[in-house]
Amino acid sequence: MTLAWTTALFVACGLLILFSGVHLSRYGDAIAEKTGVGGTWMGLLVIASVTSLPELITSASSILVFEAPDIAAGDAIGSCMFNLLILSFLDFRNPAPLSARIHQGHVLAAALGIVLLGIAMLAMVAGDRVPMLGWIGWHSLVMLALYVLAMRTIFAFERTRMAALAEVIAAETTHGALTLRSAVLRFSFAALVLVGAAALLPGAGERLAQQTGLAESFVGSLFVAISTSLPEVVVSVAAARIGAMDMAVGNLFGSNLFNMAVLGLDDILYVQGSMLAAVSRVHLVSLTIAILMTAIAIVGVTYRASRKRYRLSWDALAILAAYVIGATLLRALG
Repeated sequence: MTLAWTTALFVACGLLILFSGVHLSRYGDAIAEKTGVGGTWMGLLVIASVTSLPELITSASSILVFEAPDIAAGDAIGSCMFNLLILSFLDFRNPAPLSARIHQGHVLAAALGIVLLGIAMLAMVAGDRVPMLGWIGWHSLVMLALYVLAMRTIFAFERTRMAALAEVIAAETTHGALTLRSAVLRFSFAALVLVGAAALLPGAGERLAQQTGLAESFVGSLFVAISTSLPEVVVSVAAARIGAMDMAVGNLFGSNLFNMAVLGLDDILYVQGSMLAAVSRVHLVSLTIAILMTAIAIVGVTYRASRKRYRLSWDALAILAAYVIGATLLRALG
């Protein structure tokens, strides 16, 4: 397969992921509404989970089918970076600073994300010295357990606010003309398209790396990660358009937590040993940048600037700069 065909396949997979991810969110929300779940915080959880499915399927396919752990690690960690970059885009679209318009409760999810990113970084630095349970590193079990604990903690902390927010979203996004059967059928079709495209994406990324001479860690962290994060972009922008800024931001931080759980799951699927010990140490750059971007977001939400001098507030500009620096380092070191 020539480079042109490989590039076309990669772009086609990304577009299919975008198309199917958007429709999965739409029809998932419709199913939640028709079954009576849409009026609770579960309505938001359905959307956040669905937009993260591409990362899960792509990473699992990278390990089980293509044996490309660098693509899997790059996708999970690089998606965290790109999701945080979306915050800058949302800030750019608003006349007032984004951090001043969202609830400070997002700090909890962001901080828990830093904890999971830090555990992954320590596991990568420790390498083969990480305690193992068979072929599974203890850090993976800890990451999965902390993800479950994080979800429970966030729900307990924001139960009332999330329920009220879900009611607002339900009022803005009704699906009266759509039947439950139709929503389920369309949801299922979009899911099949997403599974197929996300499963093919790692192979296309691996060939792209071989044909261009780029490192798999770089391709996974940027190109694959951006492709699998496209549904988050559309859903977050759609939420921001109807004024649901908390839903937009909460979806991004929630997706980052899910991405780190996916990284733990990848390590379990990688039966040769600790996956984080086998991948390129260049991923430490991605982990560091993701932690830095999250920390900047936390400072911004805590400080809550009242106005911005330019189109971007200072925290959004710092997040953008951190992403550019990270991408440059990944290209130089990869």
